Amino acid sequence: MSEPIWYNKNLTTGELNALSKNTCGEHLGIEFTEIGNDFLMAKMPVDNRTQQPYGLLHGGASVVLAETLGSVGSAMVVDTEKYMCVGLEVNANHLSSVKGGSVTGICSPIRLGRTIHVWEIKIHKEDGKLICISRLTVAVIRRELQQAAV
Repeated sequence: MSEPIWYNKNLTTGELNALSKNTCGEHLGIEFTEIGNDFLMAKMPVDNRTQQPYGLLHGGASVVLAETLGSVGSAMVVDTEKYMCVGLEVNANHLSSVKGGSVTGICSPIRLGRTIHVWEIKIHKEDGKLICISRLTVAVIRRELQQAAV
């Protein structure tokens, strides 16, 4: 079994869910459910908060789930006292629709560089069918550089 990629090797889902307090993720009901050595998993309901007018999961909600997973993933592999992680680019291919229940996203790193992270996020419906695949590119910025730019 490989060593965890996380900066804090004792990371818990409770800590990740606490990060979502008063955020878009909390509003949409995103909940982190599992931390693996090199992946994060989160669940999101398909309800009035995440559906579009046809009653289907809104593609933008899938993108929020993907970006939440990848952004938190990046933040958890760096020393957050020294670095901030911000999204640069996100894309999503919506492969199938969902009308209710919940969806689960799992993100894994494609590349964890010094200044750029790239994550793959796959979103499945409850029966395991893949409904969306996304890629997120994240910039890793030294905090003192970001503060100087403001």
